[in-house]
Amino acid sequence: MSILSELKQRFAAALAPLTDKPDDGLDMVRQSQDPRFGDYQANFAMSLGKQLGRPPREVATEVLGQLELGDLCESAEVAGPGFINLRLHDAWITSQLQAAVTDERLGVAEVERPRTYVIDYSAPNVAKPMHVGHIRSTVIGDALGRMLRFLGHRVISDNHIGDWGTQFGMILYGFHHFRDDEAYRGAPVVELARLYRLVRQLIDYHQGKVKLPKLQERLAQQTANLEDQRKAAGPSPDKATKKALRRAEAEVGRLGDEIDALAAKLKAVDDDPALARLAAEHADIDRAVLVETAKLHAGDEGNLRLWKEFLPCCLDEIQRLYDRLGVTFDHALGESFYNEWLPGVVEKLLARGIAQESNGAIGVFLPGQDVPMLIRKQDGAFLYATTDLATVEYRMKHWKPDAILYVVDHRQSMHFEHLFATVRLLGYRDVELEHISFGTVLGNDNRPFKTRSGDTVGLEGLLDEAISRAGQIVETNDDAKPNGPELSADQRQRIAERVGIAALKYADLSQNRTSDYVFSYDKMLAMNGNTATYMQYAYARVRSIFARGGVDVDALRRSGAKVVLNTPAERALGLAIVRFGEAIDLALLDYRPNQLTSYLFELAGCYSTFFEQCPVLKAETGALRQSRLLLCDLTARVIRKGLDLLGIDVVEKM
Repeated sequence: MSILSELKQRFAAALAPLTDKPDDGLDMVRQSQDPRFGDYQANFAMSLGKQLGRPPREVATEVLGQLELGDLCESAEVAGPGFINLRLHDAWITSQLQAAVTDERLGVAEVERPRTYVIDYSAPNVAKPMHVGHIRSTVIGDALGRMLRFLGHRVISDNHIGDWGTQFGMILYGFHHFRDDEAYRGAPVVELARLYRLVRQLIDYHQGKVKLPKLQERLAQQTANLEDQRKAAGPSPDKATKKALRRAEAEVGRLGDEIDALAAKLKAVDDDPALARLAAEHADIDRAVLVETAKLHAGDEGNLRLWKEFLPCCLDEIQRLYDRLGVTFDHALGESFYNEWLPGVVEKLLARGIAQESNGAIGVFLPGQDVPMLIRKQDGAFLYATTDLATVEYRMKHWKPDAILYVVDHRQSMHFEHLFATVRLLGYRDVELEHISFGTVLGNDNRPFKTRSGDTVGLEGLLDEAISRAGQIVETNDDAKPNGPELSADQRQRIAERVGIAALKYADLSQNRTSDYVFSYDKMLAMNGNTATYMQYAYARVRSIFARGGVDVDALRRSGAKVVLNTPAERALGLAIVRFGEAIDLALLDYRPNQLTSYLFELAGCYSTFFEQCPVLKAETGALRQSRLLLCDLTARVIRKGLDLLGIDVVEKM
């Protein structure tokens, strides 16, 4: 069970007579940050007292008098200005642990009212190699799906692959004009990726030639404006003026960086004779790519044949990476799947007056939005928004979800605001629509993580490097064992693969998903701190106790041995174990897997203290030895299940 959920239910009944918004108070029922003040605290009395015009301690005392906590808490008291401190019964914690010993679900019950969730995540473009940016969407979406399934919800994972559109127009153009037949026969995906990058570079070059003078003009104007602001501000500007100056300075700096980056791209082409020649020969490449795209969408026989030839090998390459990551999907309905429905989507929106024509294009003009959501361009081409609307209609018709979660980076926030508003206008008002946004993976320079050449880091290279470094750690640890190495070369490699991939996943999942984070192999593979390596080591250390003691774990669980909590370290560990269900609830409350990683790290810390202070195999009595072995077993099982919910494997030896 979730202790926090149980407490909130009981507080809700006590708060109901005092306020018509009890949820506001329930949000302030939380775990205590300091064990001296109990296991849980309720801090709502101050704000509620202010609303009611009554002393907070009086409000807290009244609420406490209405609570039914005798079976759960051994003490409940009002402290300070109106805090309610709660300490759980040791006997209640023990009873929960005892029940978990023989429970495959470790005391975590399935929800009473399961929902249907569609989770849209990963969504790579098949024409491009997967890169570091895909790791976040992929592992966050996978972890959320695993947790929701564990709680009994129906989960449908759908990888909305980019297998259509302009990117294929770029590859088709490149294939027609720049392909290396021998390279294509030997490694088709590598050659197609090269063609995509080349065409992208040439398009960026021609667009950049037009854009650069405009940016330079803007920079000159912004710089002049900044100088005027500085003069007007004088030597002692007030706080608001300083803030305005900082904004202006930041904009000048941003424009300067953008100009430098664009100038470097242009120079890279101009300084390369072969690229410069191609740029001159294909001056109309931007328009030509759109023509190839339009031909594909219109069913041109040649382009469609090539698309069908390219797609399988691209999908196989993507699947190979998913296999390495241990990530699966129920469906992979790409953009091409919805192509035939797109005209109907536009016609429906026009017929209902939701969309309207503007300068030959069709868009949805939403209240309060300066920019419309375009669903058909002037040339008749459809857009991502059109496909996303068709996708929602398909999902609602075929899967009837209660919620659709889109695990997509924060840069798409405006798109999803428009999309969700349009979906509501179509009449889908009861489905939960959530953009599970996330920040950017940064390098040591606090900029998006790139290779030395400035390219986006490929996901495969990331995996290979993580496994290689994990192999070095496994080898060093094994060689340093008191009685000599214990692992064969094959065992070392298998462990390195698990440790390396786990480190990569956990490093991402342990971040607050809305924050950017700096990528570091050293930090993610550290043997201490909140890392997968530390968690896997904690699990392996627990398991080693059973190996050293020759303990039959299955027999131990069936033995009927009793759990006792005689010391603070035992109690702290027992309470941490019982909080497993609560940690999952908190992770799903706002779809933040880092709540679960934080819990697992706390649990491992409690176990480390317990291990140092409480002898297990050499406990004073046989009964105490059995009790502590049960606590060890429960700890290992919770770590294993918790990591599994994050898509991470454990290892029996490190």
